Amino acid sequence: MSYKDRRRFLWVLFLIGLALIAIVAQATTLVRLRFQDLVHYSYSIARVRCVHTDTRMENGEIWTDTSFRVLAHNKGYLPEEIVVRQPGGKFQHLHSHVDGTPEFRPGEEVYLFLSAHPGGQYLIVGWAQGTFRIHRDLRSGGEAVTQDSAETPVFDPASNSFTKAGVRNLSVDAFEQRLHREISRETE
Repeated sequence: MSYKDRRRFLWVLFLIGLALIAIVAQATTLVRLRFQDLVHYSYSIARVRCVHTDTRMENGEIWTDTSFRVLAHNKGYLPEEIVVRQPGGKFQHLHSHVDGTPEFRPGEEVYLFLSAHPGGQYLIVGWAQGTFRIHRDLRSGGEAVTQDSAETPVFDPASNSFTKAGVRNLSVDAFEQRLHREISRETE
């Protein structure tokens, strides 16, 4: 192989490497967290109601800050209102979507598994995995919980594949019992 051919080959490898880095840098891979892991890694767990969202551009990246009113504490302490920060959102004419980050609408109620963040903002543990939406049955008035990751493919190291799994349509009472059981195990 001539010097020119080797040089051309190295340039092609370099460009392929750059392309692969760009692809990987844009990917979001969440590793499945078991329910007990979500409880363990959470600074606080609470039932909250979305108040409003505020999207902004910081250092060339779009961020969404969502304000929630805390309705009930399950673990840890939270003030009456909290702000959760997530990457992505809609800012002016730009839209940035990050797979696995939940989006919230004012008025909806959810259970959030949160980690503390300096500056008074919170992060959701496992993003979609730490978000449990509350749905009301209009006929019965009963409430059920569905985990956002129940519809999001998450990497499961045990099976070495992407799977959809999680809490689906579990009554709020059963969810709270399971949650309190896990919190109790953690303090034993």
